[in-house]
Amino acid sequence: AHEKIEEPTLLSYFYPSKQAKKMQKRQLGRLKTPISAIGLGCMGMSEFYGATDDVQAHGTMARSLELGVNFFDSADIYGFGHNETLIGEFLKAGGPARRAQVVLATKFGIVRAAGQYERRIDNTPAYVQSACDASLKRLGVETIDLYYCHRRNPDVPVEDMVGAMAQLVKAGKVKQLGLSEVSSATLRKASAVHPIAAVQSEYSLWAREPETNMLATCAELGTTFVAYSPLGRAFLTGALDKANLAANDFRKNLPRFTGAAEAANQVMVDGLSRFAKAKGITNAQVALAWLLCKHPHVVPIPGTRRINYLEQNCASADMLLSASEIAELDALFPPDAVAGERYPEAGRVGIE
Repeated sequence: AHEKIEEPTLLSYFYPSKQAKKMQKRQLGRLKTPISAIGLGCMGMSEFYGATDDVQAHGTMARSLELGVNFFDSADIYGFGHNETLIGEFLKAGGPARRAQVVLATKFGIVRAAGQYERRIDNTPAYVQSACDASLKRLGVETIDLYYCHRRNPDVPVEDMVGAMAQLVKAGKVKQLGLSEVSSATLRKASAVHPIAAVQSEYSLWAREPETNMLATCAELGTTFVAYSPLGRAFLTGALDKANLAANDFRKNLPRFTGAAEAANQVMVDGLSRFAKAKGITNAQVALAWLLCKHPHVVPIPGTRRINYLEQNCASADMLLSASEIAELDALFPPDAVAGERYPEAGRVGIE
């Protein structure tokens, strides 16, 4: 059963009640911007995981800052602009001091119609410019700290797209550039045009593809690796009640969450649950500590709408796993044993 929590009041996010705790820091890109070792994925505050609540979201963002989590991740397509507007309202409510606290990341490139999961990818230079201007307006800021290409369209040369992104840096609209779900070859081509501060891709115990070569390439180039869905969209927590997911929760249609694949993957999660229980911590804390202890240049961005899960996630930054424990967890989730694709066919568009 989920712990009952007190939801924030309408004004709670204007007046944080506790001082920020010391959170482990990592560096973002070659500018070495200090960011929290664990970021906040904001997507679920607007879409994909059932009903949303703006007041609750603002309370969670406020608590994040109290805990020292200063790295917020968004995208223009999350809620069709709602997520950026939501964050913009939160920043405005706290004034310049709050804006100065947050290292703000957002993305461009995915285009889809309201109510549809299917998408197309636009990386054209003209779209890069217009999308950035639209994001700046929704966020209510003068500069985006980290601006990602969300997905790649191979019809547009990497050099043209990154060249357009570099113009945003020159204009003062963006501080650093990022790419999402790209190959190592694309990262190298992009880096020859302009330094790439971060690559964001799915990475977790059950999504180990970045270990093939991307993590090493990022380390070589001084690029931070940002791991999204580090908890396997809650499947790794061992507490996901799939039978009671909302009708509009997109996990209901993910290959890894259905049929024989779900049953096979659950066996591995049961092993994770036994490991976590033996250590007296949660599955989520193990999964996050595994990422943090394994790679010094990885920053996971678990998404949550609830303060109690946020606090549990943040505690994992202080947890240490030994080399033998990391190896044990690696063995629990052999990449070739994970069943099902990460996304349905429509969601794989633009992933290299």
